Parts: sequence; structure tokens; C-alpha cells
Amino acid sequence: MVSFKLSFTLVCFFTLAILHTINAQNSQQDYLDTHNAARAEVGVANIVWNATVAAYAQNYANQRKADCNLVNSGGPYGENLAKGSGTFSGTAAVNLWVAQKAYYDYATNTCAGGHVCGHYTQVVWSNSNQLGCARVQCTNNSWWFVICSYYSSGNINGQSPY
Repeated sequence: MVSFKLSFTLVCFFTLAILHTINAQNSQQDYLDTHNAARAEVGVANIVWNATVAAYAQNYANQRKADCNLVNSGGPYGENLAKGSGTFSGTAAVNLWVAQKAYYDYATNTCAGGHVCGHYTQVVWSNSNQLGCARVQCTNNSWWFVICSYYSSGNINGQSPY
């Protein structure tokens, strides 16, 4: 009987671990934590979740579900988009954007030639203090589409992100 209870307990534990892994790195808090870690590295205040901005992001993600194309929404918010295959998570998307930091030169407020930095600068834009993100699985190829929307918009020409 003890062996059965131990086996049952282990099965429950591993099932919960698997379910947590499936949902891990896609929660509101995961998006916030990943953004705020990058912002803290450069001394920018934390960003907070905004349900209205998140609803906008979810609506747009649902529109991209059929094709998974990385096309900006043209909406009222700052925006970062990403897509990936397999278990591509929201945290993985934010980490892709943050990886652009290697090409950004704060002293000159420029990006190294041949590279993109605008996703990174949007993540750390000091006046962008509210965030909403969404992730959907695309129906045309089983990839994942991730969008984060920012209020207020960043990447204003001639201005430094922080």
C-alpha cells in the first residue's frame, strides 16, 4: 500500500510538473519579469501590466493566427512581434528582443550596421511603462506568434530610450 501511495504521489508530481512546463514562460508575470530584468540592467523603472493593452495584443494576435506573418498592427501602441516553432514561449520572444542589446550603442543612440535594435530599445524605453502581450499558435504551420504592445510608444526619432 505504501508503494502504491508513493507511486501515485510521484505520478501526480510529474503531471503537475509537465503542466507547469507547458504553461511556463507565457504568463503575464513571465512577460513582466523578463521585461523588467532587461529594464533593471539599464536603470529603467519596472513596466506594469495593462489589461486594455493586453486585450489589444490578444485581438491582433488572433488576427495573425491564420498566417503567422510578422506585420505590425499599425495601432496606437508600441509593438514587438516574434514567431517561432516548437515550444516557442513568450519569454523566448522577449529574450530575442533583449539580445539586440549587443548591437545597441547607448552613447551614440545607434545600432551597429547590419543589425536591428528597435525591439530592444522598445523593451527598455523609459516612457513605455505599461505592457500587454499575447501568444497564439498559428494554424498554417503550427508556429507560435507573440506580440507585446507598449503604452506609451517608444522608439521616437531623436530620443534615447533611457
